[in-house]
Amino acid sequence: MSEQTFDVIVVGAGNAALCAAISAAESGAKVLVLEKASVEERGGNSLFTAGGFRFVHSGIEDVRKDVLVDLSDAEVEQIILPPLPEDLFYEDLNRVTENQTDPMLAERLIGTSRETMVWMRAQGVRFIPMFGRQSYKVNGKHHFYGGVNIEAVGGGWGLVDSLIKRVEKMGIEIRYATALRELLQDQKGKMRGVRVKGPDGYSEIAAKSVVLACGGFEANPRMRAAYLGPGWESCRVRGTRHNTGDGIQAALDIGAQAFGGWSSAHAVQWDISAPPFGDRVVLDNFQKHSYPIGIVINLEGKRFVDEGADFRNHTYAKYGREVMKQPQRTAIQVFDSKTIDMVRDEYRIKQVTKFTSDTLEGLAEGLGVDKEGFLKTVSEFNASCQPGHYNPAVLDGVTTKGISPPKSNWALPIDKAPYTGFVVTCGITFTFGGLRINEDGAVQDTTEHTIPGLFAAGELVGGIFYGNYLGGAGLMSGSVFGRLAGKSAAAYCKD
Repeated sequence: MSEQTFDVIVVGAGNAALCAAISAAESGAKVLVLEKASVEERGGNSLFTAGGFRFVHSGIEDVRKDVLVDLSDAEVEQIILPPLPEDLFYEDLNRVTENQTDPMLAERLIGTSRETMVWMRAQGVRFIPMFGRQSYKVNGKHHFYGGVNIEAVGGGWGLVDSLIKRVEKMGIEIRYATALRELLQDQKGKMRGVRVKGPDGYSEIAAKSVVLACGGFEANPRMRAAYLGPGWESCRVRGTRHNTGDGIQAALDIGAQAFGGWSSAHAVQWDISAPPFGDRVVLDNFQKHSYPIGIVINLEGKRFVDEGADFRNHTYAKYGREVMKQPQRTAIQVFDSKTIDMVRDEYRIKQVTKFTSDTLEGLAEGLGVDKEGFLKTVSEFNASCQPGHYNPAVLDGVTTKGISPPKSNWALPIDKAPYTGFVVTCGITFTFGGLRINEDGAVQDTTEHTIPGLFAAGELVGGIFYGNYLGGAGLMSGSVFGRLAGKSAAAYCKD
């Protein structure tokens, strides 16, 4: 055992972990952060996100007071930002998880979301509206939609960078290339430290409490296949290669309670040419999330989802799994000239797999799609589109009639050349299964008792998401429960 003893060891160095470290240090604890990755690969999955947060607020004048403090009056005049009250946040979370989200966790997440945003701003994280990804310009103003409208400056990279700078300014040590191997307990079951593998081999580090915030098992092909099902070992990983379930497994090994949606995950439509793991230059721009204003087909030319079922924030994390079920785990998003100019910024990067043609026949040939099936699908889709007032910033009710699956909103015929198709596969973001925690962020064992001195935050907390995900709630959850776990761990040490 190392001669150096800490109050709190935080495992991980993403958003949740860094919030936990800052919070524990604010409460007077001596903190050590352990990061499995090298300094060049630090930041966990948080670095690969857009940096978007979903939190409770009453509109633009509310958030500009203490979150969007850098906005000018001229910018405010150009923004239409719908309020997000607590009851709507809770209703949306319940709806996308089919009422399976744990009420205690949901209430903690939602009820402290706004104060946590203010706290993060005080730690040096700056925020701006998501102009390029979560708004449509209507009558000269940016109309935001879907509830996740605010992002950290610099996206996920900027979020991690700001939190790292705060951690370093507070004098908190970060040990890189140091992976958790075992949680250590005394004879009474209390945390006494961790066993790790670092650059010089194995060692033990003493601590009074431990916060696990080192991600899910999305980068572990064996666990993906075991819990998500056959074929999942073949999907792309959107983020870090280091989230292999180490924290979850270490906790389960000492009797922690497994909790949450172990057979489901956040998985999206991801450019088919993307590498096996996240690219630290392209980051999340391999995602392709403008499918609600187009149609999605498989290689047989058939549609297989309702592209307009809801705002993309409420469907994108489950539609990646639908792509996994298609031939060769492949799909194509199709747009015509009426909608192509409205697609999100990620469609305009140079690392994109697409084909454009002046004819639908040419598009099918260029993409390698079954031509007969594709032309039949488009013909039936176009004939089914109903008249209405098209508005991509709201659920406009412009729908189809007489086809399956329907398109419930934003159903415009694909009939104006040129036509463009983007080829996607499935990219997994994070897994939903994890550990059960109580209202203080403390990990519970299989007998419903608290494991003394063990806390958790971030992706490895189970019970919030089941089957589907609510855009912007992941980073918000990491910040809320990271801050909570750090504060609770520090209080535990004092007690």
